[in-house]
Amino acid sequence: MKEIRLGSVIIKNRHKRGITQDELAAYLGVSKAAVSKWETAMTYPDITLLPRLAAYFDISIDELMGYEPQLDKMEIRKYYFQFAEEFSILSFEEVLEHCHEIIKKYHSCYPLLFHMGILLVNHFMLAGSHERSEQVLEEARELFNRIKTETDDPKLGKESLQLEAYCLLILKRPEEVLGLLGEYMPMSGPEEPILASAYQLLGNYSEAKKILQIGLYKEVVSICNILSSYMNFCEDDQEEFAQICRRFLAFADTFHLDTLHPGIMLPGYLVIAQGWAKRKNMEKTLEFLEKYTELA
Repeated sequence: MKEIRLGSVIIKNRHKRGITQDELAAYLGVSKAAVSKWETAMTYPDITLLPRLAAYFDISIDELMGYEPQLDKMEIRKYYFQFAEEFSILSFEEVLEHCHEIIKKYHSCYPLLFHMGILLVNHFMLAGSHERSEQVLEEARELFNRIKTETDDPKLGKESLQLEAYCLLILKRPEEVLGLLGEYMPMSGPEEPILASAYQLLGNYSEAKKILQIGLYKEVVSICNILSSYMNFCEDDQEEFAQICRRFLAFADTFHLDTLHPGIMLPGYLVIAQGWAKRKNMEKTLEFLEKYTELA
């Protein structure tokens, strides 16, 4: 597919205005043959004519060239799932080249770059060697760093910062993680209560309830992640470890996470099993390995 679709754009806009090639040629001071060659992509207009052409059709130069620097959510989603599927059927390097082509084409579409970075993080282990995997992970980190630096979207910037830190963690560069995030993560309240209040004032109670449910779900997932991590730091205190396990399981049971979010329960069960194995409690180790296996 041609990157420059100027010819088809000229045809479309010329027909839309109901003018002939002769009329357009006369306006621009060129021959009819020149316009014909533009429309068939045999040649392109002189660069100095592009502003006049765009102004004549009342469109931007990007539109005239058929260039789309941004993708919408559905287009980004399509690319993400296309490449995710390709990773399962094509060679890693072949799919990576496809990713590179899209990244270059939509160099300033930061939501797309964000999803391409996630794609690399989710598949870097397929690269074939430890060294190559690290190179791909570093490439993802650089993408997140660029998005964080250049995007005007605060939420996207924050998420990119967190994923850059995650890449550094996998790359075993903890000092850089601390330098990136600081000694403590900045504290800020969730946005959902404010959004819900706004919908409530508008009389849209169903949307307010929906927003709060989403916020609650996000916080539940966050708490479970933190509890799973905290279990690893209860090395010397068996009672503290057992207490954290009970809290994690009670929390998960309250919100039916086995059904709603098995993806967060699997590592949780595994961490608990590993914790009891370290403490030589084989009965509990097997109990949670069985839970893990059953859920998987």
